[in-house]
Amino acid sequence: MHTFDLIQEIQRLPLSKKFLVIEETLKSIKKEELNNQMTIAAEALYEDYVKNEELTEFTSLDFEQFYETH
Repeated sequence: MHTFDLIQEIQRLPLSKKFLVIEETLKSIKKEELNNQMTIAAEALYEDYVKNEELTEFTSLDFEQFYETH
C-alpha cells in the first residue's frame, strides 16, 4: 500500500479512529528513535569496553549467586 492510499483510508475513518492511528504512529516513531539512539550509544562505547578492563571488572560476578536479605 502506498502513502497516498494510506492517507485516503485514514481520512475515511471516524475521528476517534484517526486519533488512535496518530497515537499508535507516534508511539512507534518514539520507540524506533529510542532504539536508534541506544544503538548509536552502544556502538560509540563499544571500543571503550573492549579496550578498558576497568569498565568490565565486575562482569566476572555476573554469574555469581546473590541472595536478598530481608
